Amino acid sequence: MPATATPLPPLVQPVAGGWRVPAIANLHSHAFQRAMAGMAERQTHPEDSFWTWRETMYRMAARFDPDLLHAVASQLYVEMLEAGYGSVCEFHYVHHQPDGRPYAVHTAMADALLAAARDTGIRITLLPVLYMTGGFDGHALGERQKRFGHDVDSYLRLFDALRAHTGDGVRIGCALHSLRAVPEVAMREVLAALPADARIHIHVAEQIGEVQDCLALRDARPVEWLLGHADVDERWTLVHATHLDNAELAGIAASGATVAICPTTEANLGDGLFRLRDYLDAGGSWGIGSDSHISVSPVEELRWLEYGQRLDTRHRNIAVSAASTSVGETLLHGVMASAARSTGFEPGDDHVLLDGEAAVFAGATASDVADRWIFSGNVPCVREVEVAGVTLVSEGRHRDRDAVAGRYRQALVRLLA
Repeated sequence: MPATATPLPPLVQPVAGGWRVPAIANLHSHAFQRAMAGMAERQTHPEDSFWTWRETMYRMAARFDPDLLHAVASQLYVEMLEAGYGSVCEFHYVHHQPDGRPYAVHTAMADALLAAARDTGIRITLLPVLYMTGGFDGHALGERQKRFGHDVDSYLRLFDALRAHTGDGVRIGCALHSLRAVPEVAMREVLAALPADARIHIHVAEQIGEVQDCLALRDARPVEWLLGHADVDERWTLVHATHLDNAELAGIAASGATVAICPTTEANLGDGLFRLRDYLDAGGSWGIGSDSHISVSPVEELRWLEYGQRLDTRHRNIAVSAASTSVGETLLHGVMASAARSTGFEPGDDHVLLDGEAAVFAGATASDVADRWIFSGNVPCVREVEVAGVTLVSEGRHRDRDAVAGRYRQALVRLLA
């Protein structure tokens, strides 16, 4: 680590009532999964893993319709705003009716997510997902996956229809579900058809089994293959990228792509730990996502990003640099630096007011607020949130919290009936 470096510019500003910090971008979300948080914590197999969890997820996904998705997404986005997120990248693959037939309005499920974002005020980068095959060998989607599926032509029609919604609080990007779900030819066709400014997100190298299958059938590791077969650049966000070798890690950093790390979901699913220290040393861009929403808290994502490294290395204070010895400051700067790359939103008037009366900030100065916010426990410290200059959260409560929660409770009763 260099002995000296230019200090990081200040992110924390003292203001009346507390401390002002930028709102955080949530780089990876599957909104419907908020409804199953805490419902997959019973053993179904002695070797439970992501692959057995996925069975529970399929059963929940099959129960959704546009109205239920709107209710659940609205609750989720209220929770995000109250926690300090100002924008969300929504990785959306529940497109069709449960039997795989398109809705009469083929954008119906996506429209429900856009409406939830509009109603709650969060900025959304909606990422319709291309999902075509059930594995690297190209086998057909299973019955429970059919509502996720498109061919290239129908996917591009969906993408084009959704692009019409682009506006102040909406961006439309492209999501390739994963290398196992998108054949190479289809990937090339879609990438060639995208507008130059479209953000591109993909799940990659989340599980050891995925890496092994890719090696067996494509003779390369997933990130190795992707870097060799696509023009990966700053428009790309690689979600998870947990299992990397040294060349892959250096390759992502050099490409300018962002890695979306989802620590609470990756821990919940038993995915593994991202190599954060090595990636920081390589100058890589990264951000966080709440993914399956087992937690909806940027504080918890950032805290456990650091704590996972400590448990792995048996050392403390891993996410630091020559520019700052503060873990909290380094983490906040990391998520701020990647936000525009992944979301497509230029830095805007999205701010969080941390409550200066909170006990955790007693005697605080601007230099230690970030550390105290992230590492002082689970007492909510967000007092106000502004997105695009509009105050959406006051005294810790979203302006429509009660109405949204009421609809969410009704939706859960229907989903679990």
